Amino acid sequence: MVAKVRERLAVSKQAAKRFDGERFNLRKLNELEVRKQYQIEVTNRSEALENLNDDKDINRACENIKEYIKTSAKGNLGLQESKQHKPWFDEECLGFLDQMKRAKMQGIHDPSQSNVDNLNNVRCDASRHFRSKKKTYLKAKIEELETNSKIKNIRDLYKDINDLRRVTSLELI
Repeated sequence: MVAKVRERLAVSKQAAKRFDGERFNLRKLNELEVRKQYQIEVTNRSEALENLNDDKDINRACENIKEYIKTSAKGNLGLQESKQHKPWFDEECLGFLDQMKRAKMQGIHDPSQSNVDNLNNVRCDASRHFRSKKKTYLKAKIEELETNSKIKNIRDLYKDINDLRRVTSLELI
């Protein structure tokens, strides 16, 4: 008996799109002092690179320029903080989640009617709390969108709109 076996690696689309590099806090460039400091540092490093005048390896020179810009940005701008998926989820919500887990474990160990009722009550309270937290977060986000629209801050406006769309679409799934 002979068989052909073909193996294929599957990479998820999200993993392929993920960017593992560093993201710099570009909002700091809006501050005049930080922008001037960054410009001075980049120009000084580029002038030092021009003085070398090494035409032997252009790839090496390009890598050096890239590294100089990255180190200048990291020093002056800093890295952008990563976002959490549910910004409204805080310590109080964690407390409700722990309370729900304890009630569930108690219902598993002793499946009496009082434990089942307790679990249902805790779930109801937790869901009510989560809904109210999300509702206040969304109201604050909408107000932020309105202010960005009024002051003509288009970049932040569209960034927040896309974030809001992602949050609500994830909640619908």
